Amino acid sequence: MSKKLTSVWLALTVVLVLVLAACGNKENNNASGSPAALESPTASAAASAEPEANAAIESLKGKKIALVMRFNTGTFSAQYVDGVKKQVAKYGGTVTVLASDNDLGKLAANLDSAVTQKFDGILIDHGDAAALTNGVNNAIAAGIPIVAFDSGLNAFEGVTNLAQNDQQLAEFTLEKLAEEAGGKGNIVKIWVAGFPPMESRQVSYKAFLEKYPDIKEIAAFGDASNPQLDTQNKLEAILKQNPNKGDITAVWASWDEFAKGAANAIKQAGRDEIKLYGIDLSDEDLKMIQDPTSPWVASAAVDPTSIGTVQVRYLYQKLNGDTTDPVVQLEPVFVHRDALPKDKVITTAELSQYVEGWGNSELGNTEYLKELEVSVGAK
Repeated sequence: MSKKLTSVWLALTVVLVLVLAACGNKENNNASGSPAALESPTASAAASAEPEANAAIESLKGKKIALVMRFNTGTFSAQYVDGVKKQVAKYGGTVTVLASDNDLGKLAANLDSAVTQKFDGILIDHGDAAALTNGVNNAIAAGIPIVAFDSGLNAFEGVTNLAQNDQQLAEFTLEKLAEEAGGKGNIVKIWVAGFPPMESRQVSYKAFLEKYPDIKEIAAFGDASNPQLDTQNKLEAILKQNPNKGDITAVWASWDEFAKGAANAIKQAGRDEIKLYGIDLSDEDLKMIQDPTSPWVASAAVDPTSIGTVQVRYLYQKLNGDTTDPVVQLEPVFVHRDALPKDKVITTAELSQYVEGWGNSELGNTEYLKELEVSVGAK
């Protein structure tokens, strides 16, 4: 054999030995059974992410939330506040309600107080942009998240604004009024300026009058300070000025507190030919609509308890560091007496059995918020 051939065989032998040695090492490593050696990158990432997720959920517990309200009047507001409190409690937090008695100065002071007291998060109900500008800016500068309901704070970056589809609320009730009145007649409007949802409802009302030229507005009024009693007194006077059947076909009330006062006035005057259409719905309102002797026949609304629940969810998303939509719109439903049972009185908790789309919204809910509820409930 030549020297050249011998060299080639020696080289091949060396390569074979090295390959066999490498295989042996690989088998030994695999046989060691070390968890670190067996664990895949995906499994490792999942294992490290779990403690982080648990820590994030724990960090959301024990939050102090301020609810700054322009007014806290009537059963709609009561059910809304109940929705807020129950949802915050499910997340292991507490709520302090700061009501302002429809006083814009007090409203601004309450927001300032919430910032000064360093609440973890702030909810605003029926705020006013002009009155709250400084307070909102101070909250943003302090890193306190804000979610507002029906407050018109859209110009503030970082604030999430919940709003009912107020134009649709008005359209639902006004279209039913026109249908049941046969497209003609005299109506009374109860409405008040200065509130973002009211201004939106007025847009639909103007369009309604243009659409139905044979429907005439013969009177309009409204005062938010003492809405139920004030409405009753003023409508009683209007009824006396229009004493004959046919003088007034219907009354449109842009808020359920107005509707309750109007219903009392019409019923006490014995004017059962006049129908009443309202906006918003609470247990008290629903009971009145179900009463066959009541003039109040229909209303359009979003479940007030659900509003509070959804608002809290978005605040906790912010507390978790999520980026939330600047505007979240809540879609209303229309409730007419004809859709309700005749043999029993129901509450808004049972209304979903008769009116599709009512209550139990999943809007704003996330998997980690569901886990937070479970975690808090387990203790």
